[in-house]
Amino acid sequence: KFKCHPREALRSTVPAVHWLANYKWKEWLIKDIIAGCTVAVMNIPQGMAYALLGNVPPVVGIYMAFFPVLIYSILGTSRHISMGSFAVVCLMAGKVVLTQTSIAASNLNNTLSDKHTFYSPIEVGTAVTFMVAIFQLVMYLFRLGIVCTLLSDTLISGFTAGASIHVFTSQIKDLLGMKVPRFSGSFQIINTYIGIFSNLDTINVAAVVVSIVTISILLINNELLKPWVSKRSIVPIPIELIAVLTGTLLSAYCGLSERYNLKTVGPIAVGLPEPKLPPIQLLSSVAIDSFVIAIIAYIISVSMALIFANKLKYEIDANQELLAQGCGNFFGSFFSCLPFAASLSRSVIQQTVGGCTQLTSIVSSLILLIVLLWIAPFFEPLPRCILSSLIVVALKGVILQALDIRKIWRTSPLDGIVWLSTYIGVVLVEIDVGLLIGVCASVLTLLIRGMRSTTCIVERLPNTDIYVDTNRYAKTEDLPGITVIRYSGCINFLNRTYFKKDIFRLANKVPINNTKKNKVDAGNIPPLEILDFTGLQYVDPSGAACLKCLIQEMSNLSVSVYMAGISGSVISMLQTCDVLSASCPYFPTVHDAVIYSQSKQEEPVYTIRL
Repeated sequence: KFKCHPREALRSTVPAVHWLANYKWKEWLIKDIIAGCTVAVMNIPQGMAYALLGNVPPVVGIYMAFFPVLIYSILGTSRHISMGSFAVVCLMAGKVVLTQTSIAASNLNNTLSDKHTFYSPIEVGTAVTFMVAIFQLVMYLFRLGIVCTLLSDTLISGFTAGASIHVFTSQIKDLLGMKVPRFSGSFQIINTYIGIFSNLDTINVAAVVVSIVTISILLINNELLKPWVSKRSIVPIPIELIAVLTGTLLSAYCGLSERYNLKTVGPIAVGLPEPKLPPIQLLSSVAIDSFVIAIIAYIISVSMALIFANKLKYEIDANQELLAQGCGNFFGSFFSCLPFAASLSRSVIQQTVGGCTQLTSIVSSLILLIVLLWIAPFFEPLPRCILSSLIVVALKGVILQALDIRKIWRTSPLDGIVWLSTYIGVVLVEIDVGLLIGVCASVLTLLIRGMRSTTCIVERLPNTDIYVDTNRYAKTEDLPGITVIRYSGCINFLNRTYFKKDIFRLANKVPINNTKKNKVDAGNIPPLEILDFTGLQYVDPSGAACLKCLIQEMSNLSVSVYMAGISGSVISMLQTCDVLSASCPYFPTVHDAVIYSQSKQEEPVYTIRL
């Protein structure tokens, strides 16, 4: 009988109940507070910068580090990932925001009717967040946490590297202070660069100078100061916050916006946004894009959570992560938030400075609450080129992932094809189309791998019962009248023909239905073949039928067939397909089959190991 105690149900659904009950206050509290303060300091500049990628006001990035993160800290199972704004997810949401607001504006301009509704960027963004939440919660109800294993690390690497090019390209206009028309759809990158080179006369020299100085300082810190400081302190230099504070003060007191026409962050609302239901009429229009964002945000977050869980020896629940992220996005959609996800840079810092539990996220959220209530308007004079500089420097590591293609290709050309197809599709076509191309390439490589098999002749090592590949080992013992052929892989509808040809080729036989080449010297035909299925992973009904046909053709040539080393699942399939019979016995190992054949005093034997 199924029994569910309310207390156990609460502990499994709300992990905070468990970790709070077992919290080591004296040992962990100070560490979590320090880590929370550090992450909050990082969230301010990163959140404001990544919000620009979403085509929403910068303060939305701080909302994202507060509202949904509070929910995740209660329901999430990872102790060390820092949830909030993430560049790729914000960029994907920003694409939807740009598309829907452009459509609404176009409809408004092209008609005299008042029936068309104009949606603000925040309304579109919250609609996306709401739909992302719905998809993630539905996936949780159907226990689809396994989806995190469906996209390979290679595909994710190619996708994030390609998306980083989009992020970088979107920041050029703010880095240079120039006016560039916005593009969407296929070949967006190409059209954007054409627009950039066509509008070079609009470059703002002051913005270029500020960007160069900011990027130089950030790179010097990352390449020189950070390694030196990390050896002496676990708390890093908050260089991003320093850059933001310095830029804000200089802009405010030197009048950079008025004197040099620098574009700034602009007005920031004080306090918390009023809860508001996302526009229901817009949900169907953003559903497809939201589904892709839901998958990407979940997979990226769970992948990071697994990294820390494996490193620090604890477990996470993939399905519970769906619930935590879905509830976080659902709550955040009522408070002007874009979809949230884990940030690798913040997560690494959180773990490095000593964060132990989800209390770190709660501390960070409380500090950001103070910022939202009283400090946020301070950042209004901040030049946008400084935020763009932060984004570009943060992208350095992701962009340089493109150099990994050499190593990936040397390791596995098929994985290299997946990486390249995903990367090129994302960069040249579109982000979601590139992801689809990568998924199709992954499926194709799986089919190719399913067709692959290894077939070789093996012989016995002297004075042992071990059979090895004669191409790899020189000192082997040729048993009189016995030939061993090893086949490793699967026998399925894709490769059944290749399997049959390889067996006949190595056994020096000709299929009985090949009438032109069926003149075989009976003296050279061994009367017994032993098929060793030790390396056989799977047989489908088509493969079983092919194996049965092979045995029959051998029988027509007066050759008996034994099988050895069959796994339980393969035996079940062969029994179901009526392949096993008294005329084709099977043995636990090749050596058992050889001993049995020798005891029967048979003629020279061919042994085929599959």
